[in-house]
Amino acid sequence: MQIIDLTTDNENFIQQAAQLLVAGFKAHWPDAWPNLEAAGQEMQEALQPDKISRVAVDDQGLVLGWIGGISGYDGHAWELHPLVVHPDYQGQGIGRALVADFEQQVRERGGLTIYLGSDDQDDMTTLAGTDLYPNVIDHLARIKNLRRHPYEFYQKQGYTIVGVIPDANGLGKPDILMAKRISLAPFE
Repeated sequence: MQIIDLTTDNENFIQQAAQLLVAGFKAHWPDAWPNLEAAGQEMQEALQPDKISRVAVDDQGLVLGWIGGISGYDGHAWELHPLVVHPDYQGQGIGRALVADFEQQVRERGGLTIYLGSDDQDDMTTLAGTDLYPNVIDHLARIKNLRRHPYEFYQKQGYTIVGVIPDANGLGKPDILMAKRISLAPFE
């Protein structure tokens, strides 16, 4: 497997990555990219020159995973958006490799922090289906993973839950915010 830039001149990889978006998010977030048209629009946005777009491909040219990133805060912080791994190849370290590669890409661009939102639209954590107000932080401190929500994957990669946006995706459907400092420079 190798991880390479996804560029506008590789239509085959773009199509495969778009198909991954639809297939990879279908089970728990079907409204994210419900069809190839929506995924294609996401691909076009992700391929802009100011963004990071990387794919993991095998020796036969199969796209195993895709990761994208959006610069923010004058380049100090980058949003990881999205990350998807081919359903048949999950649990084999591809997502972990894509995240590590993404962190290096951001570091090379002078970024200090990576952040992401990990929605819970399908009652996968104890934050979903609950009125998180007025004690949002208390609920967040007691979060439990009920059905393989990806926040634990990110925690294993060194990301920390830094907040939650209650009702971000509708009543009782929060967005869990996570971040990680990737700067190699010591804190002064």
